[in-house]
Amino acid sequence: MPKYVFNPITLQYEVHEGPRWHRPARIAGAVLAAAGLCYLYFWLYTSVLGLDLPKTVRLRREAAQWQANLAMLDRRLDLYETSLEGIEDRDDRVYRSIYGLSGLPEDARTSGLGGISRYEQMDEAGADPALKATVKRMDNLIKRSYLQSVLLDEVQGISLTAGDMISHIPGVPPLVPDRSLAHLSSTFGRRTDPIYGVVRFHEGQDFASPAGTPVYATGDGVVVKTDFKFTGYGNEIIIDHGFGYRTRYAHLSRIDVGEGVQIRRGDQIGAVGSTGKSTGPHLHYEVIYRGTPVNPWQFMNLDMSAEEYRAMVESRRRDALPHRKSSLELIKDRGSR
Repeated sequence: MPKYVFNPITLQYEVHEGPRWHRPARIAGAVLAAAGLCYLYFWLYTSVLGLDLPKTVRLRREAAQWQANLAMLDRRLDLYETSLEGIEDRDDRVYRSIYGLSGLPEDARTSGLGGISRYEQMDEAGADPALKATVKRMDNLIKRSYLQSVLLDEVQGISLTAGDMISHIPGVPPLVPDRSLAHLSSTFGRRTDPIYGVVRFHEGQDFASPAGTPVYATGDGVVVKTDFKFTGYGNEIIIDHGFGYRTRYAHLSRIDVGEGVQIRRGDQIGAVGSTGKSTGPHLHYEVIYRGTPVNPWQFMNLDMSAEEYRAMVESRRRDALPHRKSSLELIKDRGSR
C-alpha cells in the first residue's frame, strides 16, 4: 500500500515510495511469517496435540488395509496347503501304492522356484518381508499343484488298464511246473556263491533244467531289455509288466523276443542256458517291485498243474501275432541290410 507524505511547499500529499528494498523486504517478511505460522501449526498439531497429518492418516489406513488383506491371503494359503497335503498323502499312500507307482521325492515337492535370485527384485524394491514370504508360499503351492496334477494324470492313465492288472502281475512259474524237467536249485535270499564261495544275497531263484528248455513270460508286459553277453547274467531279458513290476530271465541259451515287443503271459521268450556267470544250465528268475527285488515264490501259482500250464502255452501259441519276430530274427534282418 503506497505511503502519502504532506509536502509543505506544494501544500499537497505526495506518494512517498521510499528505498527500493523496502517492498522485497516486506514480501520476504510476509513469507517468513507465513512459514513460521505453518511450522508452529505443524508443531502444535503433531507434538503438542499428538495428532497425525491427513496424508499420514491416509497412508496408515491404506497400510492397515493391505496388512489385513495379506493376513487373509495367508489364512487362505493355509487352507490350500492343508488340502494339497491331504491330496499328496492319499496319492502316495493309496493311489500310487495300489498301482505300484513310485512317488515323488519330498525334496522335489518342497524345492523353491527359480533359485536365490528370483526375489532379488523384491529386495531391491524394499518389499515388506511378510509380502515376500507370502509370494514365496504362493509360488511353491503353484509348483506343487502342477506336479501333483501330473502325478494324478499318471494314476488316471494306469487306472484305465486296472482291469488287466491281474494278468500283468507275474503269477505263474517261468518254466513248465514239471519236476522231471525243472527243479528249484537256489532260493531267494542269502546263500554261498557257487563260484566265489562267499555269502552273498541272491536276488532271485535258480531253476535247474536241461539246456534248451523253453522259458515263458510270467505276466503281460513289454520287453524293455535284451542283452547278449558272456559275463554276469549272460543272455538276459527284462520285461516291464507295469504297476511297478518287472521280471528278469538270465543265463539264457537264446532270446526269442526283441526290445519293445508286447508280451502276454505264457509267451515263449527264450530257452534255458548256461551263459554268463554260471556253473551249469539253469534259469535265473527275478521279480522286481518298484526297483527292489522281492521273493518270486510268493508270486507263483503253485496250484497250476503241468497240463494246465501247457494248455495255457498252447493257447498263446495259437493266438501269437504272425508278424512278431524274435530278437535273433531282428539281428539277422539288420545284418542283411
